Amino acid sequence: MRIVLSTFGTFGDVNPLIALALELKRRGHRPALAVPEMFRVKIEPLGIDFFSVRPNQDQTDKRLVALIYDKKKGTEYGLREFLFPALRQSYEDLLAAVEADGGADLLMTGELAYAGPIVAEKTGIPWASYVLAPFSFFSAYDPPVLPPYPTLARAQIVVPKIGHAVTRFARFVTRRWPQPVYELRRELGLDRGEDPIFDAKHSEQLVLALFSRMLGEPQPDWPTNTVTTGFVFYDGDAGKSDLSPELERFLNAGPPPLVFTLGSAAVLDAGDFYEQSAETARLLNLRALLLVGNDPENTPRAAHSEHICIAKYAPYSKLFPRASVIVHQGGVGTTAQALRAGKPMIVMPYSHDQPDNARRVRRLGVAKVVQRKNYTAERAARMVTSLLSNPRYAERAMAVQREMAAEDGLKTACDALEKITRR
Repeated sequence: MRIVLSTFGTFGDVNPLIALALELKRRGHRPALAVPEMFRVKIEPLGIDFFSVRPNQDQTDKRLVALIYDKKKGTEYGLREFLFPALRQSYEDLLAAVEADGGADLLMTGELAYAGPIVAEKTGIPWASYVLAPFSFFSAYDPPVLPPYPTLARAQIVVPKIGHAVTRFARFVTRRWPQPVYELRRELGLDRGEDPIFDAKHSEQLVLALFSRMLGEPQPDWPTNTVTTGFVFYDGDAGKSDLSPELERFLNAGPPPLVFTLGSAAVLDAGDFYEQSAETARLLNLRALLLVGNDPENTPRAAHSEHICIAKYAPYSKLFPRASVIVHQGGVGTTAQALRAGKPMIVMPYSHDQPDNARRVRRLGVAKVVQRKNYTAERAARMVTSLLSNPRYAERAMAVQREMAAEDGLKTACDALEKITRR
């Protein structure tokens, strides 16, 4: 089968699709990734067909990242100022990818690929959708943390039935955002359709929840055709997945270090995170590894020491199991790798699904959470000390790891995709 996989977002959004494409290719299918141009250099070396879909993303654009990750307005800006203005271009590019090479047998899209449901409806192609985190379902029975309104999450503790009000409130706040989607549908001769932000993004044929049940159990108001697969992992760099010799030397030179990372996008809006993190390690006299990305401003001003290693990137699957505590931004890809490694963590969430992911891992008993505005070396040092001195965090992290080991997200997801096309 020829299967087109499409999404927008960060490497945390695209990496699961790369994993699926590699497995589908191993099974004899012809997968193609239809994603922004910036991902081409990571995908084509793997022998996977690539189609560029606009709008392109520039992850060196620090201003754009800061706007999109703003806690109050980030989601609105990302949709109304970045994705929706280019919706027709997205539709044209994705349609071309679906129709190329004799036509695709299946289309699978992430929730930010708003052209996906429209292409599926116009072409009649079998269509599956997927989400990467429980946040995306906006369940009234397991209501998410809304980044601009965190007090609503705290209210859920006092008023457990407030979930239905939270979801209605989210729909009300965003009611005008998807107007460009409705306009494109009208131009293409389609009816208005369901709300793209909450409903139309889910396929009636198959919805893959590409996360572990440890992060979110199925709820009564999830789409009835949802399959919870478990996490799907990939963190290679154009096929390379080994730690650098420098990192290997550092890891072998002493006890497991603290690891500080902000993923692939928030790292461009780091603020003083790495400065405070280096000071945290100094206060505790502990070894630390800082993954600072490509922005030279993220390198702490303090001189390097033999106890602190600074690197641009490292594959989490190889690094996290050798850490003592992982401090990160709460992106679902980073969170999944930390859970898989069985390590306690500190989460400093930015926006989107990150505050919700943070609450979920704290609820699991494997993490502490600190708001970005409150992240200081002294506070982080106290939290690290608490995690390392209380054995229940490490014990609980290992228990979650064992539960996740029984899941095979990659196999379950690919089996479901093959089944929908046979049906």
